[in-house]
Amino acid sequence: MSSLQEIFSPDGPLAKAIAGYRVRSQQVEMAERIAAAIKENSVFIAEAGTGTGKTFAYLVPALKSNGKVIVSTGTKTLQDQLFNKDLPMVRDILKAPVKIALLKGRANYVCPYHLQGAIAEGRFLTREDAADARRISVFAKTTQSGDKAECIEVNENSPVWQHATSTRDNCLGQECPDYKECFVMQARKEAMAADLVVVNHHLFFADVMLRDEGMAELLPACNTVIFDEAHQLPEVATLFFGDSVSTAQVLDLARDARTEGLTHARDCLDLPIASKAMEKAAKDLRLAVGLDSGRFSAGQLLEKPEFPAALQVLIEETAKFTALLETQAERAEGLEKCWQRAGELVERLVNWQSPADSGFVYWAEAFTHALQLNSTPLDVASIFRKQMGGHPRAWIFTSATLAVQGRFHHYCAELGLGDPESGCWQSPFDYGEQAVLYVPMGMPEPNDWNYTDAVVEAAWPALKAAKGGAFFLCTSLRAMRRTHELLQAKLEDEGLDMPLMVQGEGSKNDLLQRFRHHGAAILVGSQSFWEGVDVRGEALSLVVIDKIPFAPPDDPVLSARIEEMKKQGRNAFIEYQLPRAVINVKQGAGRLIRDEEDKGVLMICDPRLISKPYGRRVWQSLPPMKRTRELSVVLDFFAQR
Repeated sequence: MSSLQEIFSPDGPLAKAIAGYRVRSQQVEMAERIAAAIKENSVFIAEAGTGTGKTFAYLVPALKSNGKVIVSTGTKTLQDQLFNKDLPMVRDILKAPVKIALLKGRANYVCPYHLQGAIAEGRFLTREDAADARRISVFAKTTQSGDKAECIEVNENSPVWQHATSTRDNCLGQECPDYKECFVMQARKEAMAADLVVVNHHLFFADVMLRDEGMAELLPACNTVIFDEAHQLPEVATLFFGDSVSTAQVLDLARDARTEGLTHARDCLDLPIASKAMEKAAKDLRLAVGLDSGRFSAGQLLEKPEFPAALQVLIEETAKFTALLETQAERAEGLEKCWQRAGELVERLVNWQSPADSGFVYWAEAFTHALQLNSTPLDVASIFRKQMGGHPRAWIFTSATLAVQGRFHHYCAELGLGDPESGCWQSPFDYGEQAVLYVPMGMPEPNDWNYTDAVVEAAWPALKAAKGGAFFLCTSLRAMRRTHELLQAKLEDEGLDMPLMVQGEGSKNDLLQRFRHHGAAILVGSQSFWEGVDVRGEALSLVVIDKIPFAPPDDPVLSARIEEMKKQGRNAFIEYQLPRAVINVKQGAGRLIRDEEDKGVLMICDPRLISKPYGRRVWQSLPPMKRTRELSVVLDFFAQR
């Protein structure tokens, strides 16, 4: 097979097959460094700016490696794009005899057993839900993969999906009457037989590192792991190396046990009574927290007068229910599974009530109707490093945002990577010509009560000059709602025709499609629009960031980590909070310039970018845009477009 230089050359196979292909020295260098790491079974970290072509830079050496490769992405959207578009294209161009597979978490595959059970019970609240269930049933009979992303007739957020898929808790495994037709097992078999498997980070940690049933062989058999969007790994690892138990799981167990009881243990009259008592205890525990949603430390909750008693009642009722299920477990596989689930729930509740591990922070998150109790490791580095041990293999970490001022110290420390080989490639775009970084003068401090009003006021002239085509990226949902409200009033006052959209009005993909299609719209978003969003051309020419996105210091996990670092004599702000904020700003800024033709203004309203010494570290990590504090420069820029 050709060398990498030949494959990426102006007259190589990629250039011949792809219209508009350009040779980028950054892409070739990155591909060569990744190929070397794969050959040496070493760790390699690569930051590659937008437009470098990092996907092809890792796919080409991966397909040429002659070993088993796992590619893990940050989102299911990128996972689908890789598997359905980029990967088959590169494989065909290289004529590589490589078998590929796509593997998602079990919640993405239809479960015929649970779907038919839900339909038979008539478990649906509305006519639309019942119709969705019938559509999914038809899809299940015709699909090859069972992947719900292919069932376009039913919205991905339809409540029916939770009845049409299985969870790790309620899957019957080999005892399931539909086991031979199981889409999850089929996908796993295909993954085992493939040379290159595309997964996502959540699945990688849940199913590979934590040795979920049926998946323990995938990682040992593989020679290379490539993490795309690797900046998300510390967050995902933290989630999966911890533990959680929620009142929603208790309610699901009660419902599933009653269903199984009606079919296999109708004569056990205590079962529905005990399940109702456990349900009530779960709901009472949520009520004991109060009406507010939010995050609380274990200490905060245990100080609430009703909470400790409510938690004890839930443990006792769940333990009683476990004992009752044990007497019925032999009557059916479903009842046995419910008994096992109940025992696990009791164990998790007791562990949270009486923490034994000082290396974890214990906290809870209250949602509208549920409460989730979590234990999260203060440090994932040692756990992650242990998972990387054993069988020698290459570990590749790549993203457009991993470094702070060109250095990877923060990232390596978070994941326990030591001091590995790394490379940092700038975007090939001409940011000096294509973009302006604008920090307006006269802004109040970010904690002022009227700060969001000041942001909208400062951005309004730039928005009008851009004639729409703007993202407002907010650091909180409250700021997002206020920004939307203020913009709506201004558009109505001045009679301007710029469609205004806000996160939550529909699915993310639907909002983006409408935004792109109109070409002069305004989209106000929070966390989910800061990354993984690609809008090219004049449809997006202004990105407004309200504040440097520091995590709220009262977050229970963050405050515990800060406390731990202080005990070690370390500076938590410089070592942990600031690098994370820098990476988030880089993600938000990356929405603006997506190709060589794009032009636009990045407006960061936070005065700390200029007034605080650490502000320099933030803007020095951004692409080399022209910088200004003058509104006139921004207005001229848009006038000359």
